[in-house]
Formats: sequence, C-alpha cells, structure tokens
Amino acid sequence: MNHEEMLQLEESIEEMTDIAKKYGLDFYPMRYEVCPSDVLYTFGAYGMPTRFHHWSFGKAFHRMKLEYDLGMSRIYELVINSDPCYAFLLDGNTLLQNKTVCAHVLAHCDFFKNNATFRYTSRDMVERMAASAERIRQYELKHGRQVVEDLIDAGLALSEHVDGSTDGRNARAKVKQQQYRSRHGEYDPIFRSVDHATSPYDDLWSIGETQEDRQAKKKPMVKPRAAQKDVMLFIIENSPVLEEWERDVLSILREEMLYFWPQIETKIMNEGWATYWHLRIMREMNLTDEEAVEFAKMHSGVVVPSRTSINPYHIGLAIWEDIEKRWNDPTDEEREKLHREPGQGRQKMFEVREMENDVSFLRNYLTKSLIEDLDLYLYQKVGNDWRVVETDWEKVRDSIVASRVNGGIPVLYVEDGDYNKNGELYIKHEYEGVELDLKHLDRTMPHLYRVWGRTCHLETVVEARDVIFSHDGKKTQRRFLKD
Repeated sequence: MNHEEMLQLEESIEEMTDIAKKYGLDFYPMRYEVCPSDVLYTFGAYGMPTRFHHWSFGKAFHRMKLEYDLGMSRIYELVINSDPCYAFLLDGNTLLQNKTVCAHVLAHCDFFKNNATFRYTSRDMVERMAASAERIRQYELKHGRQVVEDLIDAGLALSEHVDGSTDGRNARAKVKQQQYRSRHGEYDPIFRSVDHATSPYDDLWSIGETQEDRQAKKKPMVKPRAAQKDVMLFIIENSPVLEEWERDVLSILREEMLYFWPQIETKIMNEGWATYWHLRIMREMNLTDEEAVEFAKMHSGVVVPSRTSINPYHIGLAIWEDIEKRWNDPTDEEREKLHREPGQGRQKMFEVREMENDVSFLRNYLTKSLIEDLDLYLYQKVGNDWRVVETDWEKVRDSIVASRVNGGIPVLYVEDGDYNKNGELYIKHEYEGVELDLKHLDRTMPHLYRVWGRTCHLETVVEARDVIFSHDGKKTQRRFLKD
C-alpha cells in the first residue's frame, strides 16, 4: 500500500468505526498495523507476535508462506484478543481488501469483549507472553536449548488437554503465581514436587546419588478425588520427575492454551459474526462501482461452501442471518407460543452473541430448513468410494454438534496417578463414537512418559473393543481388555 492508500484507509477506519458503534457493536480500542507478508505470516505461525521460539512455529511459517507465495492461500488479517485490540493487516492486500478486513476485525473484537466464553481471558496476554518468552530463553541459557526444546515438544503434544471450563478464580490464581515467579524468581509452594519434608542435612544424605536415584525417591500423588480433565494441570502439580523450572515451562504452555481455548470453542460463531457485520458495514460505505465488484468477489470467496468440510464463515453467517430473519418476522405459531414479537432480530442476535458457544449455537439454531438450504449431509468412505450416508437433518446436526464438543479435541481424564501402586499414570479416553488417531497416539505416548517419568497407560476403544496402550519409556504396547 502506498502513502495515499494509507491515508484513505485511515479515513475509512474512522468512518466504519462510527458505523459499527451505530449498529451497537462494543469493542476495545483498536490498534491497526500494516505488515509485509513475512511479518504477518510469522505472527500467524506463532499465534502471537511475542511468543517463545520453537521449531514447530518455523515449520508452520514455511508451509504458510510457501502457500502464500504460490497463490494457494492468503492470510488477510490477524487479530489479537487483548485490550487494546491489535489487528495486523497484510501490506500486499488492496485498499478495498484492507477496508473489509478492518470491518471484519471490529466485529471480532466486539465478540471477544462480550461473549461469555471469553470472560476469564487475560486481556494483557501480549505482554504476558513476552515475559514468558524471556523466562524460557533464560532456561535455554541455563539448561541448554535442546533440553528446553525437548520439554516444549512434550508440553505442546499435551497442551490441548486442559480444562477450558476451569473456574476463572483458579485460572487467575495460576496467573498470579506466574507473576510472582516473574518478579521474584521464586516458586510458589503449590508447584513444588511432592518430595515431602526436608532437613538441613539433606545435602549430606544425597552425596553420591544419581539423578535416577533422586527421581526414584519422589512419590506422586495417589489417584485424584475425581477423574480430572485437565491433564496438563495434573502433571504440573503431581509429576514425580519434573524439576521446578520444567513445571514453570509447562505452566506457561497451559496458560497460553487456556488463552486460545475460547477461540477454539467459538470458531463458527465468531467467524460468522464477523462476516455478518463486515457485510453490513461495507454496505454503508461509499464504495465506487469497481470497489463494490471487488468487495462482492472477496466476500463470496470467503463464504464459498466447501465440498468436504464445514466452512465456519459460510455456516456461521447463514445461522446469524436466519436468527435475524426468524426473530424479525416470526410465524403466527411462534408469536402465540413463544410470545415472540416482530422486529427483535438484532436484539436476539446480541443476546446469542453474549451467551452461546459453538455447541449450543449449532444445537439451538441450526434448523431443518437451514440444513436443507445449505445442503449439509454426512459422508464416509465405503469400499473405494466416498458416499453420502446420512441426510436426516437431526442426525446431520447432531454429528456437526458432536464434532465441536471440546473444540473437536478428544476428551481425556486422569483416572489414577498411582496406578499399580507404583506411581504409574492411568488416563482414560471418553469414547463417544470416534476413535483416536492411533499414529498420533503412538507418537504422543513417549512425550507423556517424558513429563511423568513412570509407565503411562491410556484406555480407549478400538474397533468396538476396550484397549489399553502402555508406554514404559522404550516402547508402546497394546492390550485388549476382556469383553
């Protein structure tokens, strides 16, 4: 973008901000930054502009940037859920594309600020991640980069298995502990390994001990009082082998995943909401004929339905527009039974935006008529061919809803931290008709062993039979349970 286009963009941002406020959108102060593709794709690969370094982010950057260079895909924008809200625009976009992006991120920020799923989100996560990245860098200098990277490999492999519904006060307590460490360089006692009492003579008794000897003396907690969904937290608090700095690194990864979790749980709602409002805001702008045509092409490209998967922009927009239509013009039956008065479409939309997540949004508002209009169905591979296997609207809806439970991530519970009375870890998969990816499981089990230090077991279902996968640090074995 040249200097003249930048000036026009600034004027347009002021205009569309006024339009958004007129519609009732409520967002944090906005900060816009136009970036070259290398910078924007770096942020896209890392997820945030201030995150710690890791080889997997470089791998993601290479793939995303290559697809951009070959014209296969494009990141139009990156918006950060923070106060103030940061929006990064691509310098290679046209003026009209960046105008559309600005309208889009205004609605994203409104959603971040007002949706209940985000109520416990740390709004200063940009600064918090910068501080965490510096702590990890210091650990690399002290313990070696490869040692820290191996730990992060294990942590990232397990980081999705947190409890996104954890009470906000507990989440804030963890944040305060992180702040305490950052300020004082010390560790709160809750994160100390379960090593029990110490004495002034411990250094004498430990002369000649190896690291394995010291680890063997540590005892993990017995089984939790109830099955615990937050696998990461259980490992951080109870692992018999982790050192304090390792617990700190894992707690950083857990805290960052809890920050991203609301976005995982509201992907369809959030993108549909932003698409709905960028469409309305841009219609209010004084576009030239050429800009109107360009906008129509860009918008249609965003909401084009996919033949093989759910396009969140497409299905989300359709549901929001259907809510507006149904509450603006209710049928006679809806007026009588539900006491629904005409003209309440926008009011209902803001109510839904505040209270729902993807699961409830799809369950409550993906109707029979919408599924028929959107031509949604279930398909699977039969023999060598892909075939449509279900068109019943309720079964199609229920399948889509099921795919969004827990953000589409398998639900695991820690059942026992002292399995076989030997400090082994026992985790159970909450099987609900979808099997685990066994190749992914086989690669993840060694990471689980890395942070627990004892044999780890995972119970799941394979081919309708209960099976336990066990890893002892050398190999993973499979054992079917009796029917």
